[in-house]
Amino acid sequence: MEIKILKNEKTAMDLELDNVTIAEVLRVYLNKNGAKLAVWKQDHPTKNPILHIEADNPKKTLKDSITQLQKEIDSAVTDFKKMK
Repeated sequence: MEIKILKNEKTAMDLELDNVTIAEVLRVYLNKNGAKLAVWKQDHPTKNPILHIEADNPKKTLKDSITQLQKEIDSAVTDFKKMK
């Protein structure tokens, strides 16, 4: 997965992602973790989505959201393995 930082300011950040699903999942987790605004747009189906984040510290909010997502994925994988 490729991520391209388009804008990195004190309270706002724009990222170009190569996957709409990842953009949507991150949007949900960012909004859960205190982002003032987390939205994505895709100008055309052939273009990559742009994730826009507004927060007091968008980089920290993004890192916290990714960490929380990783923990939930690990937990789901562990639960799945127990189902044998």
